[in-house]
Amino acid sequence: MIKNLLKKIKNRDAKIGVIGLGYVGLPLAVEFGEVGFTVYGYDISKRKVSLINAGKSDIDDVPDEAVAKLVIAGKLIATDDYKKMKKVDTMSICVPTPLSKTKDPDVSYILSAVEMIKKVLHKEMLIILESTTYPGTTEDMILPLLQDSGFKVGRDFYLAFSPERVDPGNEKFMTGNTPRVVGGITPRCTKVAKLFYEQIINTAVPMSSTKAAEMVKLLENTFRSVNIGLVNEVAVMCDRLGLNVWEIIDAAATKPFGFMPFYPGPGLGGHCIPIDPHYLSWKLKSLNYYARFIELAGDINSSMPEYVVRRIVRLLNTGGRAVKGSKILILGVAYKKDIKDMRESPALDVIKLLEKEGAKLYYNDPFVPEIRWNKDIHRSSRLTAALVKRADLVVILTDHTQYNYQKIVDNAKLIFDTRNATKMVTRGRKKITTL
Repeated sequence: MIKNLLKKIKNRDAKIGVIGLGYVGLPLAVEFGEVGFTVYGYDISKRKVSLINAGKSDIDDVPDEAVAKLVIAGKLIATDDYKKMKKVDTMSICVPTPLSKTKDPDVSYILSAVEMIKKVLHKEMLIILESTTYPGTTEDMILPLLQDSGFKVGRDFYLAFSPERVDPGNEKFMTGNTPRVVGGITPRCTKVAKLFYEQIINTAVPMSSTKAAEMVKLLENTFRSVNIGLVNEVAVMCDRLGLNVWEIIDAAATKPFGFMPFYPGPGLGGHCIPIDPHYLSWKLKSLNYYARFIELAGDINSSMPEYVVRRIVRLLNTGGRAVKGSKILILGVAYKKDIKDMRESPALDVIKLLEKEGAKLYYNDPFVPEIRWNKDIHRSSRLTAALVKRADLVVILTDHTQYNYQKIVDNAKLIFDTRNATKMVTRGRKKITTL
């Protein structure tokens, strides 16, 4: 039976199923479609399904043209009807895994996906979880549900975990050229899953278990969270010491060994780094272990919007102005440069805190035409010299490359740059305060 599935995958006759057509699922579906597979994408959003079937994309890294080409060729079919997934040979689960307000894992989307798979599960099917979660999820939670069907894993169906490694806006490393780790419940499961990913990527790294593969993803994002937390605290230290943190980091980065530069900012954003380490912390608490680095880094990173606002208050006070009533222009609200992704963006926290202080706020972001705060919709202001001149303070929260920073500095009264975006500016440096 395994030989038949392996042959289907090698010949690209296997029908691919993807559950969740967001930042992870849609790029994956497009990659498989572009190498010749027929892909069925399932999403609970009728709007999303209609958009994709119309040849459109709402994901930064997936152009409309790529989707349209596959839809026209019949290689990408989006649906909100689970019954249409009965015909697929593989099923990739790419659903969100958020945290509750108490920072407990919310695996409800995974459970809903597995319940749907149970209804269409058949022999010779490969199921892969890509959603980030705590170690043991695939084996302890998904496997028992699927084996309720009477099928045996490694014989009748194959189950594996392979964490997504999506970095929105990264033009160098995308789905196709980023290595994947793959861990199956059994060696056969790993073999099938490895071959599956080798159809679209250069390197698939086999792991000893699903739990090991789950831990890899959490290590990757915990590494970033902890190091960003460290450099954010160093930024606070340098402020107290009267030092420029950007100068310190650049000098340290000249060391050819033993140092890797990370950079401070107004806080963490995106769906992974602010969230994923807490999955590991939560799991360890159940084993009576307190993950100190994770909790400390989380505290520091989540406090950065408040620190940014304190710096703004101090900066305005130095110039003889109160925050209340001051006109503040926010530049950039996406969580990172050159994308429209707003998930967990620290800019929203900074905006809310400044509004509480009574500031008169307006923003510009070339990628985000409108945002919602306090139940109101606010639209991006057109970035003109007059707009910049009107502001008592310009705050750079996202360092989009589309901005002409020299022109912004030339027209601004005062700038607080949280990203060191103005480092190449030559005129008017006295107007600039960096994080």
